[in-house]
Amino acid sequence: MAVSLHDLSKMTRAARGRLLKRAEADLSAFEEKVKPIIHAVRHEGDEAVARFARQFDKAPVEAGSLAATEADFARAEKTLDPQVRETLGFMAGSIARFHQDQKPEDMWFHEIRPGVFAGDRTAAIASVACYVPRGKGAFPSSVLMAAIPATVAGVREICIITPPGPDGSVDDATLVAARMAGVSRVFKAGGAQGIAAVAYGTATIPSCAKVVGPGSPWVGAAKRLVSHVIDTGTPAGPSELIVLADDTADGRLAGLDLIVESEHGPDSSAFLVTWSRKVAEDAMQAIPGFWGQMGAQRAAYSSAVLCGPMGGIVLARDEAEAIAFCNDYAPEHLCVHSGEPFQYLGRLENAGEILLGRHTPPTLGNFVIGVNHVLPTGGWARTGSPLSVHDFMKRTTVAYVTAAGYPELARHGGVIARYEGFDGHANAVSETRARLLGTDR
Repeated sequence: MAVSLHDLSKMTRAARGRLLKRAEADLSAFEEKVKPIIHAVRHEGDEAVARFARQFDKAPVEAGSLAATEADFARAEKTLDPQVRETLGFMAGSIARFHQDQKPEDMWFHEIRPGVFAGDRTAAIASVACYVPRGKGAFPSSVLMAAIPATVAGVREICIITPPGPDGSVDDATLVAARMAGVSRVFKAGGAQGIAAVAYGTATIPSCAKVVGPGSPWVGAAKRLVSHVIDTGTPAGPSELIVLADDTADGRLAGLDLIVESEHGPDSSAFLVTWSRKVAEDAMQAIPGFWGQMGAQRAAYSSAVLCGPMGGIVLARDEAEAIAFCNDYAPEHLCVHSGEPFQYLGRLENAGEILLGRHTPPTLGNFVIGVNHVLPTGGWARTGSPLSVHDFMKRTTVAYVTAAGYPELARHGGVIARYEGFDGHANAVSETRARLLGTDR
């Protein structure tokens, strides 16, 4: 199979528009299947969660064994590969440092006008559940990316829900990562049943104010159906990447990075966008060799993406057209390959993350730099942001008006209240108030 080449100079507007589309999962069919699962968990609690673990995860889980125990944590610490533990510790340090620097001040309070003070007070939300998928493997990095910002934000109650393995246990690295993130409550509750459990609560699993983390269409459908009960955050879809490469880039390196997000699954999208035909050709020649260095499944995922309509090489007429395509696409990940990558930063408006230069491949952003890898997909980068401490905090505005500052505000407040027809609003700043305050206007 040949890597797809999309030449913008030969495309109609409609064809270019089709390039911007992602894999659109219609969740309606999943919602119908998920409704009885949510109903069962809401009314049967732990028994239903355990039953669905046996049915869907093929795991020997009983209602009384949904929570990971101290013995489970101790076993994980003892059996986990020391090299993996060291790397998780390295990651945890980077993630904690980045999100600590990101944390806003507890409160700001400024004098807006003479005698008029206003500001914001920021505080952590009360509780959060971090969903950690396990369908295609174990993902302890997702534990750190979700739980550490919550810990830094000051969330008091944090739990992790994750599907059990075939033997009914939680993955060792997931347990070790949880402890590193300051979380001791881990539950064997994946899929729609896990989302329902943290929305409504069971005897074992607490109801939470919010749930974060990516998952399968079953998880996405469940989140949609319980969104009136629990904050489900920004939707997380299939992985996507754009590598923007100018004529100073090495096409082979650009192709190497292009594979990173395309190996997640056949529903991913990944494009190398360039106005250099040499860069495009060098990448196309190099990519098959890189597939040869991968396992069969991941190579198959990547080739399905890069040889299909949602991946490959996008050849632009010039720099302006390439940058416009990137901004219209609003990718989850955006890598910039150039000898001077910072020259493009000011013009790149829409991306979940921007990774600059040949020494900043997506692998580092996904795992070890410290930036969060839970990013907006499906074009949400036009208005959305990466997961951060802000997702685990809420703002309350605070205001105080002095006696000296009151008269001018009352006059203007009365004018707009009367114009909009709110008599009570107008009365609250009228002569009536002045008399009650014992003062004259």
